[in-house]
Amino acid sequence: MNTILETDQDFICDIQAPCFQMLSPEEVELVRGSKTQVRFRKGDHLTKQGAFASYVLFIISGLARQYVEGERDYNLRIIKPGEFVGLSAVFTKNTFNYSSIALTDCQVFLVEKDTITTVMKQNGMFAFNMVKRYSDQNSNLFDTLRTVLYKQMNGRIAETLLYIDEFKPENPNIFQLLSRKDIADFAGISTESAVKLLKSFEKDELIELHEKDIQVINRNGLVEISRKG
Repeated sequence: MNTILETDQDFICDIQAPCFQMLSPEEVELVRGSKTQVRFRKGDHLTKQGAFASYVLFIISGLARQYVEGERDYNLRIIKPGEFVGLSAVFTKNTFNYSSIALTDCQVFLVEKDTITTVMKQNGMFAFNMVKRYSDQNSNLFDTLRTVLYKQMNGRIAETLLYIDEFKPENPNIFQLLSRKDIADFAGISTESAVKLLKSFEKDELIELHEKDIQVINRNGLVEISRKG
């Protein structure tokens, strides 16, 4: 991670996200004065599970992978530009409850957590937007939990492939950014099982494997497998 200074060519003065456009001039200045623009290189950790959280991250560019650490890591989601990381530190405890790692080089705003809290108390629409974002993230986590608890391995892999494939229009090389272990960790299964299922799906002409890349050729078939679990 390295800080991007105002004199740097890729320095961005303001956060252009719609939620920040609803701030008053005074609130904009408060946020501007408490933010730091940084660059994370591919493979750098944006957050570390259990580490003290004094700031909230806003992704300007690049992709990151959010996961829970344990005896076996479990991937929760892919973080894309325009999303926040670490909102839980605003609403709950003062530590990050998950880790996140850069899949590509990422430019990020670090905004002091106390500033976000202050602006939320002053600006109802901004607060509503933050609560909605946090609620959406929690809803997605419950969907992920249901998948792990109730679906068999082939259903989990099918759902994982469908989820990752949604990023392809804007990120054609998305599968190449993920290892087979990463894909397995999204599905909550072993790497060996993931590799076997991917080969089985290719044999059934649901996907095509091209080294690290994966091409979905029968989306409806994957949807059906995901639905039946």
